[in-house]
Amino acid sequence: MSVLTRDEAQARAQILDVQRYTIELDLTAGEETFDSRTVIEFTARTAGDTFIELKPATLRSISLDGQPLDPADLTENRYPLTGLTEGPHEIRVDAAMRYSRTGEGMHRFTDPSDNETYVYTQLFMEDVQRVFAAFDQPDLKSVFALTVTAPEGWTVLGNGVTEHTGDGRWTIAPTPPLSTYLVAVAAGPWHSVTTEHAGLPFGIHCRRSLAPHLDADADEILDITRACFDRFQEKFTEPYPFDSYDQAFVPEFNAGAMENPGLVTFRDEYIYRSAVTDTERQTRGMVIAHEMAHMWFGDLVTLAWWDDIWLNESFAEYMGYQTLAEATRFTDTWVDFGVARKGWGYDADQRPSTHPVAPDPADVPDTASALLNFDGISYAKGASALRQLVAWLGEKDFLAGINTHFARHKFANATLADFIDNLASATDRDVHAWADQWLRTTGVDTLAAHTTESDTTWSLTVDHQGTRPHRISVGAYDHSLDTQHGPTPLVLRERFDAGIPEEAPVTRPGRRPALVVLNDEDLTYAKIRLDPHSWNTVLDSLSGIPDPLTRAVIWNAARDMVRDGELAPSTYLEAARAHLPHETDLALLQGVLAFADTHVAGRYTAPEDRPAALATLTALCRDLIRRTEDGTHPGLRLTAVRHLIDAATQPDTIQGWLADDTVPGGPELDPELRWRILTRLAVLGATDETAIDAALEDDPSATGQEGAARCRAALPTPEAKAAAWNAMFHDDSLSNYLFTATAQGFWQPEQTDLVRAYVPRFYPEAAQLAARRGPAIAEAAGRNAFPVHAVDAESLRTGEEALDDPALIPALRRKLIDQIDDLRRALHVRNAN
Repeated sequence: MSVLTRDEAQARAQILDVQRYTIELDLTAGEETFDSRTVIEFTARTAGDTFIELKPATLRSISLDGQPLDPADLTENRYPLTGLTEGPHEIRVDAAMRYSRTGEGMHRFTDPSDNETYVYTQLFMEDVQRVFAAFDQPDLKSVFALTVTAPEGWTVLGNGVTEHTGDGRWTIAPTPPLSTYLVAVAAGPWHSVTTEHAGLPFGIHCRRSLAPHLDADADEILDITRACFDRFQEKFTEPYPFDSYDQAFVPEFNAGAMENPGLVTFRDEYIYRSAVTDTERQTRGMVIAHEMAHMWFGDLVTLAWWDDIWLNESFAEYMGYQTLAEATRFTDTWVDFGVARKGWGYDADQRPSTHPVAPDPADVPDTASALLNFDGISYAKGASALRQLVAWLGEKDFLAGINTHFARHKFANATLADFIDNLASATDRDVHAWADQWLRTTGVDTLAAHTTESDTTWSLTVDHQGTRPHRISVGAYDHSLDTQHGPTPLVLRERFDAGIPEEAPVTRPGRRPALVVLNDEDLTYAKIRLDPHSWNTVLDSLSGIPDPLTRAVIWNAARDMVRDGELAPSTYLEAARAHLPHETDLALLQGVLAFADTHVAGRYTAPEDRPAALATLTALCRDLIRRTEDGTHPGLRLTAVRHLIDAATQPDTIQGWLADDTVPGGPELDPELRWRILTRLAVLGATDETAIDAALEDDPSATGQEGAARCRAALPTPEAKAAAWNAMFHDDSLSNYLFTATAQGFWQPEQTDLVRAYVPRFYPEAAQLAARRGPAIAEAAGRNAFPVHAVDAESLRTGEEALDDPALIPALRRKLIDQIDDLRRALHVRNAN
């Protein structure tokens, strides 16, 4: 299919003004296709030629101003409109469109729990063409009026208030001007919880089979929704711009959520079937706040072209964490951002595929290249840059500039230049220079502390590798005389501001502190290195630091040192073993354990040292389980139980848990824990197809289907691996989620010899798969089906040679570039230690 170029979009925007889409969708036409009839009213400012986009199964008819056109003139996804005269025009299109099983366009899902069917749209970037004909680019905003015919018993949701007019027919209130990619429909026999807030209808919706789980969390979800809504209304001078606020938790959703105006769609894993930690609830709350921020930044004011996607995502990322902390009980959101989210940005920014937060427009020439920038830079680094901007500018001036931006560009489009000009209008500071230094550059700065002392003072010098200015806090800590709360506690002596680069060393009164922490409040985006004296203190006293955000900064520094080959993976594990049993912050525990398990033990540790690494993780988790026997820290205990399962090298303990349906002292096993145990038993060769089938009979849900697929792929037999490989790469019937589950089970560090022959097969077969099934499956294959545990020179050489294949579609090429660079880094870490 042809991708839209920036030059084509600009040319089309110069000659067209689109007033209205009237769309009729009929979802009763069968299981493979639905009917789509579209009327587009538009004006040509000048005479000329252009085109409209659609990707139909069958184009039945198309007409322009009442004159029939030849459907055979459709080429790939473009229908030419030649000889347009200046003035108003009307296009009518009647087509049959295909349902999707990859989460793109109109996705169709049948719930194995009750055989009920649901459909929903995901029209981002260029997938509106899979649902209706459109001038598909973000700066041709229009009013959309939709009518949907659905099976009896279904409810239809849309961007506006919906009304059932009988005979399965639903009308959706016409929208204000929107970009095409923001149109949304979700239809099915939804279970709904509705209320009213601020004079608007609010609703949350999910599959019927998840009804009990939604009902259990409805108060929490709606409380967070209302609190964030009210806080945004306080922050922003423009009122909420749409007529309702629905949140639909939908199956097999590729992203975390999508900011469709008035109808936010979320992956329905956020409706928890099993026990979760409070940090996971906080993450759900952050996503709710993130998507709500988009109602203003992204929906009310929309990018003109995809080079400015960071404006949408960085702003929503920053506002999601900040507003959740201000408006709800989740007041420590920046700890989770620091330990779990920020590393995503650091990692992406050190790969060959790095790009500026705000890339040059020439580097985003088309929609295929734009899709590649939905990464840790556009989200985590961009949000970190905005947090640094707020620290430098002040929140009052920041919000004043934002509100000017909304007022000037509401229901229209804006660029980076507009955004910076509007911020600059609210302050005397040179925001344009800041933007050049922070938004137009790549890479991660490093700030390294050097300390000296005299009899009465101590001095700090910061070695700055990089080009960006930084406004940071520096924390000075001393050993505490209180020895009753964990190993060697520390107390804050003082925290002072510093500007980087500095002209001279900072001198402070008193003896040198036991610990000096740069970026102590994590307000900037940079790698941190401690001075040797402070590092020795950390090894003894990390868990004794009083502020979890400070601990997050230090754990991130240790993480970066491991990745850079400056700290042995075994030393990181020893620090985790010493300090995590005393950790009280759930986000920190989860983030550090995830890195220790997935990266340190899984990739950076040589195969012969992996058993010892897993033994360290097991001992750590057992300490946490013993510490939480009194039931006061269920989240810590659940996290420890999960990781003990994943680190098991012998089946006996977890087999006993599965047989007893409980962990001694709790928790009782729920579906997530049962499937987690069964997956690990499959890896260890301690279960079989019969047991997997029995587990699926007990849990026939969609999640159960995914668990069974993961377990089958993890079985250590040639037959199981061959079947899983064929399902992924040759049988194109797997949905996006079942593909991912199968891929997650396939590669296991314990099965290196068994799957060795599949490593060179991955590259050509993934390329063929991506060409057949498109970007969503390409991304899933590159992320989840890549042989991450094949860390050796031969695998690296094979991967590097595969990048020469000109047939790689951009989505897969980008994932492979990143994965191969991570493989190169893993080899470096192993060789350095």
